Amino acid sequence: MEKHCSPDENPGWKFWKRRRYIVTLLAFFGFFNIYALRANLSIAIVAMTENKSITSNNGSTVYYKEFDWNSKMQGYVLSSFFYGYITTQLLGGWLASRIGGKTLFGVGVGATAMMTVITPFVAKMNIYLLIALRTLEGIFEGVTYPAMHAVWSQWAPPLERSRLSTIAMSGAYAGTVISMLVCALLAEWFGWQSIFYVFGVVGLIWFAVWQFVVSEKPREDMKISKEELKYITTCLGSAENEVIDRPWKSILTSVPVWAIVAANFTENWGFYTFLTQLPKYMKDILNFDLAKTGIMTALPYLAMTIMLPLSGQLADRLLLKNLLTATQVRKLFTCGAFLAQAVFVLCASYVSSVPAVLICLILAGGFGSFAYAGYCVNYLDVAPKHASILMGIGNTFGSLPGILSPIFFGYVVTTPTKQEWQIVFFVSSGIYLTGCVVYGLFSSGELQAWAENPDNRENEPKSLPETNISGMENSCFQYDI
Repeated sequence: MEKHCSPDENPGWKFWKRRRYIVTLLAFFGFFNIYALRANLSIAIVAMTENKSITSNNGSTVYYKEFDWNSKMQGYVLSSFFYGYITTQLLGGWLASRIGGKTLFGVGVGATAMMTVITPFVAKMNIYLLIALRTLEGIFEGVTYPAMHAVWSQWAPPLERSRLSTIAMSGAYAGTVISMLVCALLAEWFGWQSIFYVFGVVGLIWFAVWQFVVSEKPREDMKISKEELKYITTCLGSAENEVIDRPWKSILTSVPVWAIVAANFTENWGFYTFLTQLPKYMKDILNFDLAKTGIMTALPYLAMTIMLPLSGQLADRLLLKNLLTATQVRKLFTCGAFLAQAVFVLCASYVSSVPAVLICLILAGGFGSFAYAGYCVNYLDVAPKHASILMGIGNTFGSLPGILSPIFFGYVVTTPTKQEWQIVFFVSSGIYLTGCVVYGLFSSGELQAWAENPDNRENEPKSLPETNISGMENSCFQYDI
């Protein structure tokens, strides 16, 4: 680190005095919207396809479904978002490096929100048009994660990466929780259409605020203090006019990069499986009605919302106090999370009581949140200047579970029976164990040699050193919130 990389003046509890925390807060609500817009169909489809009754004047009752889709067709509808989502991960990383992460992140969320508003009209027209619309939503949302990594490369000092990114990313799980709670109630009170209207409008409001308040780079922010600007630019270096040469061969043959990609796939398999399947499991096996299904399904994500910022705090604290190296922190948090999820998901498949199932899933969600302070921040460790591109690669493979798991389980869970649902839990647990082994063996927290700039080392964004960071404490110091 630079010797003069000293912290900006501590404003105490007035976090809004630091512009990077304003960016973090709005990023939190951005991820909130991303996952609320993504998860709403998981609840809505239960209401859209449930049996409804009409009692005629002569007293006879007729049962019907507004959308008579079988389990396989529902699997295609739920996975259609990811058909588009997977296509723009790499493109998002490239665009973010060209037009800026802030702009791309905002457009990704705003466009998805706009299409969410018109979803009820499209769904009533034709199921294939609905699949096409959800695919288009995925295309726009696909750029958001790579774009946000480009934002962090401009705004997040190295010893605050875990903290800032996990605070922002906890918005994803807050959005999932609120979405599942509110969607179930909206469907009960106002009909399933209201789900898409409400969350679409909220997303559009966020887009307007994000565009108005957030700047692409700290030096473009008119309200940032001189102390904070100096702190960020000194810690990260200045790359105002730098043309970044992508070492594609080195990136695509880097073992640590592929270890992160494997971890990304692993965590997303579990997350997307339960995001799309848990409401059905609650209704089919645990016999919850729609409103209770939304509440109970939200509990594991509530645990993640609470634990994710704490995991980031702990990860940065271990680094700041020089208790563990960056590699050790990333491996401990990622592998520990995967092991915990494998165990609790497996337990959930065997226990028979409703409270026991919920406890297992809540613990799996809570401990699983630690993985995000591991592998997800790891992109910024190994190659900070290429983080948006790496995130694009990782999320391309990480999007595959969103496509594969709903379709796969649509063929597995057809009756449905508890035995069929056990297969869902067994497969997820096995993938967690495999991801744990791969990441534990091959990951690294070091800045990779191919990611360095040999001609301008002094301007290279700094990575977390692998052996000792005590020298950083007096330079790029991380303070308490």
